[in-house]
Amino acid sequence: MEPADRDAGIDLAELLAAFSLATDLGLGQPMEHVLRSWRIAERLAQHVDVPEEQRRSLFHVSMLAWVGCVADSPEVAASFGDDIAFRADSYTADLAGLAGMGFFLRRAGRGGPMWHRLRVATTLVRTGGQNVVRGMQSHCVTTSTLAERLGLGQDVVTALRQFFTRWDGRGVPNGVGGDDIAPAVRLLHLADVVEVRYRTGGIEDALEVARARRGRQFAPGVVDAFLAHAPEVLAEAGTGIDPLSADPRLRRPLTGGELDAALEAFADFTDLRCASRAGHSRGVAELAAAAAGSMGLPAGDVVATRRAGLLHDIGLHGVPVTVLDQAGPLSATDRERVRLSSYYTERVLARPAALARLGAIAATAHERMDGSGYHRGLSGASVPMTGRLLAAACAYRAMLEPRAHRAALSTKQAVDLVRDAIRGGALDGDAAEAVLAAAGNGSRRRVTGPAGLTPREVEVLVLISRGARTGEVAERLRISRKTAGSHIERIYTKTGASSRATATLFALRNGLLDPLDL
Repeated sequence: MEPADRDAGIDLAELLAAFSLATDLGLGQPMEHVLRSWRIAERLAQHVDVPEEQRRSLFHVSMLAWVGCVADSPEVAASFGDDIAFRADSYTADLAGLAGMGFFLRRAGRGGPMWHRLRVATTLVRTGGQNVVRGMQSHCVTTSTLAERLGLGQDVVTALRQFFTRWDGRGVPNGVGGDDIAPAVRLLHLADVVEVRYRTGGIEDALEVARARRGRQFAPGVVDAFLAHAPEVLAEAGTGIDPLSADPRLRRPLTGGELDAALEAFADFTDLRCASRAGHSRGVAELAAAAAGSMGLPAGDVVATRRAGLLHDIGLHGVPVTVLDQAGPLSATDRERVRLSSYYTERVLARPAALARLGAIAATAHERMDGSGYHRGLSGASVPMTGRLLAAACAYRAMLEPRAHRAALSTKQAVDLVRDAIRGGALDGDAAEAVLAAAGNGSRRRVTGPAGLTPREVEVLVLISRGARTGEVAERLRISRKTAGSHIERIYTKTGASSRATATLFALRNGLLDPLDL
């Protein structure tokens, strides 16, 4: 069986639940807000007349409904400042009619000079908020496109396109309301808001907002069911990701190929957060994986490096676009917010177990060999080779991309800066040279592993460090016992090792063994 056809050890539901934690960051909400909203909607569905097929789609609609916010983040930031703070504040107001316009006007141009605030406010009034409407439309189209890429049904795609509708027909698309709205969306409209209001203001606040928006934003039948069963519906709504796989309706194990396709989709959406980052995650993943293969890392490590590369910037959902796209120097506070992004990456991917290793690798993409990186400030042997490759690939790729504070660098400039970082001790020389070679820039020396180990010798070293004897090495690599013995002798000679133990220490010191595997 080909690797792409094997069970990847993760369900689509588990993957979507993990990605929803990144969405929570972008909404300015504590992690598991989206999951709690789904559980509230799921419990409400038991008290209203919702067809079974709509209940089956409720989970996927809930997990993806807010994903599109990354697509319009630059536009939101241009009009309203900090996009994360704007979305967090939006839970306090009904966004239709005069109340909605008042909310937008109070936040128009926030964080900018007075002339900018006046210009944004004037445009909002003159156009009737058409830029906001276009942002909502873009959000829905982008989110439904992701659902299609993930192979979800047409019911999910259709529901996601209705996310900004209202029961009174004053949402987006204009005039769509009432019973034309998919039952899953009607449930989620209420659940998304009351989860926040219950968490921040208690059950009375949740009941109050439901009553106030009944027949306007919220479907009357859904509100009535909520008012009648609120304590039951709200009780212990946040029980985490782990129980998801226990629900047979959500079971959809992914093959390796399906997991790769899903991670590529999430990588593309993550990069939408800033226009200048389009394609960054894919580029880093491909470079790092090619370099890992050229260095002779085990096949599993090559795959993990690529997947971690696709995910390494997922924590940027927790950093406002106003910080990511700032042209001038960042303040100490904003620098800290950027440094936290790799922490968010690790936390978002901490569950389930199949993602935890990828998250741990992805979180090292900004570490440096001299300890100057983030978020842990790891150095030397503490950084696995997978992380060293990601760090070099991320640094090189970012140099070739424009940023708010500089234009894109030329290939020569990027290569020179990478080699400066090698000389300065920030980047691992073997890993960085392998990345440059994978990018087609050649290398001043033949790309090898540490101490001049060939790719095959690296494979053998990893195997013996993990306890394999000569015969087992021969069997695993499908070579003769004599050839395996010759490889081991050359490894000992090149590394100065005298035993398996000292060879293992060499492998650890040079990042060839991932501590997570030991």
